[in-house]
Amino acid sequence: MEAKISSKQGLKTATKVWKECLKIIKENVPNITYNTWFLPIKPAELNDGVLKVEVPNSFFIEWIEEHYNTLINKTINQVLGENGKLVYVIVKEDDTLDLFDDVQPLKPSVISSEQKPEEEHETFLNPKYRFDNFIKGEGNQLARAAAIAVSENPGETSFNPLFIYGGVGLGKTHLIQAIGNKIVNESKKKKVIYLSADIFTVEFVEAIQNNTVNEFSNFYKSMDVLIIDDIQFLIGKEKTQDLFFHIFNTLHQAGKQIVLSSDKPPKDLNGLNERLISRFQWGLTTDIQPPDFETRIAILNNKAKSYGISLSNEILEYIAYNITTNIRELEGCLIKLLANASLSSAEINFELVKKTVKEIATVRETNISIDYINKVVCEYFGVDENKVREKNRKKEVVIARQVAMYLSKKLTRSSLKTIGLHFGGRDHSTVIHAYNNIDRLIEEDPSLKESIDTIRNKIELGV
Repeated sequence: MEAKISSKQGLKTATKVWKECLKIIKENVPNITYNTWFLPIKPAELNDGVLKVEVPNSFFIEWIEEHYNTLINKTINQVLGENGKLVYVIVKEDDTLDLFDDVQPLKPSVISSEQKPEEEHETFLNPKYRFDNFIKGEGNQLARAAAIAVSENPGETSFNPLFIYGGVGLGKTHLIQAIGNKIVNESKKKKVIYLSADIFTVEFVEAIQNNTVNEFSNFYKSMDVLIIDDIQFLIGKEKTQDLFFHIFNTLHQAGKQIVLSSDKPPKDLNGLNERLISRFQWGLTTDIQPPDFETRIAILNNKAKSYGISLSNEILEYIAYNITTNIRELEGCLIKLLANASLSSAEINFELVKKTVKEIATVRETNISIDYINKVVCEYFGVDENKVREKNRKKEVVIARQVAMYLSKKLTRSSLKTIGLHFGGRDHSTVIHAYNNIDRLIEEDPSLKESIDTIRNKIELGV
């Protein structure tokens, strides 16, 4: 009995401490970040200054440590003292389950009306967009998990609306249509429709001309799932925004699922009505980032197989290294590669690949590799490149390794995991420690800052 009482007291204390931490965190991060990454964390136990908290998966831990490690440490020290420590516990590891299981689904309002059976309508979904051929990577993991959660329980999660944003060609359209396709395949009774905001506007204008605005509005209000792509195209179209506002309200109040995509987050959609922006932020807003190196290779490999071709790792890595920001360009490169090979009756070799990449990569950036950073750093400190990959604790090796990790995070888009792999298979926490340590030493030691500035100039100039 005493053990149970102690456990309850421990939980109460942990809850109180975590609430204090959340109060500080909320003042230092955007609302979207707070709601998405910190609210789902649950306090579990507090013992001897160590606060254990529960997170849904390891991706949460890596993302928070990469982006807010300094804030977390300062907050824990402020609340628990200098010896305070935070430990993450993964509740469950699942690639395809809803992220926030403890969040209660919204209770839909009941709209009572006698409706006649509707005729079947065109969904405008492309059946090729499915979850099973959407390549998961660090840049899209949260968006993908949320999309799957919505597709499994449309209108019954807190992700309503689900708002996905990101640059051109990163997979937004694929992901939101995958939601619709899964719902349609699993429930023929659900009325699902997908269209872009510009098509919605064109149809609305036609409805005005034909005096059928009520029919137009009622059609969309009758949907169970409304998926609108490129919502930014409503900017500047006041009447269309007004109509969409009323459709949105009707669907949301009825517990129907709304899925939206855009090139920017809601708060940056200047020219969109404030009341619409406010409603877009009711559910979950999540972004899709450009794919990392490993994800680009996986996308290329998957696409090549779908075309019935096999490419060597050397070719896959070359394409992935040179086309970095856009999935459409990756796919376009493969298509053009096949076309070039067919037209010239040539085999797909490295020379043909280089020629094709040069043609397709319209926006090319100076790509700085982790290996090149390591080479320049080791040359500067007079350390063997291989030593930094080994378990070598000599001071000069450690400082070279940490500086190389620090600059790899600063100068590349590589994930912490990828950086760690380049330095002897170390994990992401080692990279974070190295980055924080060098960041601190730069403030304390002007000579180190000068050295790092010199190394960085060499790297960026390629000398």
